[in-house]
Amino acid sequence: MEQHDWPAEYAELTAADQGAPLPPAELERLAVAAFVLGQDDEVAAYRERAVEAYLVSGDIDGAIRSGFWLGFHLQQRGDLSRAAGWQARIMRLVPEGNVELAGRLAMAEAALTMNSGDAATALPLFEQSQRWAGEPDTIVLAALGRGNCLAMLGRGTEAVLALDEAMVHVTGGRIGPEVTGMAYCSVIALCLDMYDIRRAQEWTRALTGWCDSQPGLVPYRGACLVHRAQILQFRGAWTEAADAAQDACRRLSAGTVGSAWYRLAEVERQRGNFDTAERAYQLAAGDGMDVQPGLARLRAAQGRYDVAIAGLDRALAEDSLSPNRPLLLAARVELAIECDDRETARKAAAELNEFARTESLYLQALAAYAEGAVRVACGDPQGAIPLLRRAGTLWQRLEMPYEGARTRLLVADACRQLGDTDAEQMELQGARAVFERLGADGDLTMPDQSDAGSRLSARELEVLRLLATGATNRTVADQLFLSERTVARHVSNIFGKLGVSSRAAATAYAYEHGLTGQK
Repeated sequence: MEQHDWPAEYAELTAADQGAPLPPAELERLAVAAFVLGQDDEVAAYRERAVEAYLVSGDIDGAIRSGFWLGFHLQQRGDLSRAAGWQARIMRLVPEGNVELAGRLAMAEAALTMNSGDAATALPLFEQSQRWAGEPDTIVLAALGRGNCLAMLGRGTEAVLALDEAMVHVTGGRIGPEVTGMAYCSVIALCLDMYDIRRAQEWTRALTGWCDSQPGLVPYRGACLVHRAQILQFRGAWTEAADAAQDACRRLSAGTVGSAWYRLAEVERQRGNFDTAERAYQLAAGDGMDVQPGLARLRAAQGRYDVAIAGLDRALAEDSLSPNRPLLLAARVELAIECDDRETARKAAAELNEFARTESLYLQALAAYAEGAVRVACGDPQGAIPLLRRAGTLWQRLEMPYEGARTRLLVADACRQLGDTDAEQMELQGARAVFERLGADGDLTMPDQSDAGSRLSARELEVLRLLATGATNRTVADQLFLSERTVARHVSNIFGKLGVSSRAAATAYAYEHGLTGQK
């Protein structure tokens, strides 16, 4: 794409518009410049003026083309009613037999249909428009629409091919900024939906490079900001991720803002800002967003395991075909391990492993991590380490440092079980260095990793603190909503990890090492 000095062009055209009214072609240039600079509220007004000016001059083709782009902009902003109104008005202007203009309007109709949720009806309309499209911009729009419809219909492989076709034109540099930004965001969104994180990161880097080549460009809007926040979060750029998510919260409207609040909640939870995360989860849920598994992880961090498990089990039972299921299963594995429910952990890890049969490196890493965690919990450190090493390698390839550091903690636990204390300490130190760099406060508030108390799980620490008050197993079970048998297993594990043989000795250890939770 030809480079522009967008701020200068915008300033020049707005200044000229203060005198005599700009001709329609110049109004269209001004609309594009306003879009590029993020002045979204001005775009529709300039486009509307351009349509009227073309009609006054008798240029029907110009009016139709400008009206088409006006409808496109309104749809992207979620103003579907106004977009439909302009679609109806412009449709009446199309001369009989003009295939190209008819194709444009068919595409606008297809987009309205798709955005209403009817992908099956919209798909053939996009395919028809693709055959009629003559200009690069409309070719790309038709391909994007077709790809998004295929994705909505569960035809992921075909969707990827359709978007790849669109991106050939985009990367060729002959597409306007409005379509280019949307194309990048569409392909990134599809990659994220298919858990193709590496490809999503590659396209995000390409988008960043394109943005850098356009002075003044403000390409990230709404849902695109949410995707950007997710990629930044994966890469460990949590401050930038939170900023992008907050911007999306400001830009998106009711009915669509839930995903932005959820992404903000996820970032803040990882940063250890639990109160902020709680509020963001509430706002996401208020907009109709299912906030699992994030909320369950927050509840677990707060020690409310019963509520966390209930939320996860509800989400897992509610929709067995949910694209979010791998993430739900991964969280269920971890919570089951924390509560010493090894059978549930095994079952969830086994189901998660079925998803790893895809080409997604992310799902492969997630499944290897889960299976490794189960093996560590079940006393098979030798079998766990190869799985965890594979997960760590994949996290590194995906540039996901937080997940890599958490994997190293499990490797450290496995090494401890094998008696390799040197390897244990090196893994712990490596993980802590990453947590410190990321600002993962929730992970850094663990007891000193050189202390034996750090070998206790979060649930075991809760049990130990209650034991230190003189509570019986029945009292501990009642307070933590566990069975006495589960509490007995926790007590046995605590004794083994601390190297003690009695409740009195465990209590003394807790007070000596500051594990009672008391100031």
